[in-house]
Amino acid sequence: MVRRAGRLDVRQMAELLNEIAGAGGTAVVPRAVTADELYGSMRRHRDTGAWHVAEDECGTILGFQYIEPQGDLPPEACNIATFVRPGRSGLDIGSALFEASTKAARALGYRWIGADIRADNHGGLIYYQSRGFEAHGRVAGQNEVAGKRRMRYDLSAGNGIRRARERNRIARTMAMFRQFHRMPFQNARA
Repeated sequence: MVRRAGRLDVRQMAELLNEIAGAGGTAVVPRAVTADELYGSMRRHRDTGAWHVAEDECGTILGFQYIEPQGDLPPEACNIATFVRPGRSGLDIGSALFEASTKAARALGYRWIGADIRADNHGGLIYYQSRGFEAHGRVAGQNEVAGKRRMRYDLSAGNGIRRARERNRIARTMAMFRQFHRMPFQNARA
């Protein structure tokens, strides 16, 4: 189940974030994060951001995602960040969170969503591309092992996921076409 995050969720959210960082994850978390810090960020952007959690039937938070303004983005854009408990990815948690976040972004009047993903975070890059994000440049690494890739999702262009699926279908077709033309010609009368 996905719902808006609140004050009572921040302890579990901080634990999840610190678990990702402790497991050598590629999320940009330079140090341990406290529940109070997360709640401060939620409150600071309460009118311009939205935080959502995905939880299981017992109330354990499996992941969270937030959108909020970011200093180097224009006012019509917000930034997004996604965190899923290690070992729980691939369970449509990110898809459910993204649906809630895009609805919130539209309701808040944003026209596009930006995502800055570490270049070595292959899972994150794949996730955002599968949602319909497109490359939008690079961000130089700041005290990080890897630089970041900036991606963009246009909220006003309709369904970005449909466009991503169409691009993937075309890419698969082209790959099959190239493979077919590399095959040696075989005479049917042999």
